[in-house]
Amino acid sequence: MRTNTMQTSLVIDSETSTLLLIDVQERLMPAIDQSEEVLRQCIRTAKIAQLLQIPIIATEQSPQSIGSNLPSIKVYCDKTVVKEHFNACKDGLIEALPAKRHQLIVMGCETHVCLMQTVLTLLEKTYDVSIVVDAVGSRRASDKQIALDRLKSAGARLITAEMLAFEWLKSAQHPAFKEILNLIKE
Repeated sequence: MRTNTMQTSLVIDSETSTLLLIDVQERLMPAIDQSEEVLRQCIRTAKIAQLLQIPIIATEQSPQSIGSNLPSIKVYCDKTVVKEHFNACKDGLIEALPAKRHQLIVMGCETHVCLMQTVLTLLEKTYDVSIVVDAVGSRRASDKQIALDRLKSAGARLITAEMLAFEWLKSAQHPAFKEILNLIKE
């Protein structure tokens, strides 16, 4: 049983969030089940995070072999951690995370490999981790589902992109509400 030293909140807050985009790469995405929907949700959420001034960090697995992140993802990223380990924490992800932002919102690929191994370590390090289920993918749907089940059992929160957007906004009075609502309706 892990002990949390960081405060875990039931509510996701834009002031304490960081968006992590795991391996949304050129040569990987065509092999991902429902890749167009995964990419669409990643881009939509990145746009929302940018509007709300939430830091966005990406990872790239062996880019010399499977290419860089897609240009449509790169444009939103504040930092990119290039890695050789499946677990991005082994290649500097934790050091790249902004201080005082303990809520990590995770999207990308592959759910059962790089994303899962990274999230399990982040949970061990007591980060408050949410997985955006409609913005993650694997080659096979069964691998994605088993990984999500395992991550939930380990303590990750499972959410959707739309849930996240409204939780970050908190109110229709938010100055970015109309712009974000238009993104949600796309």
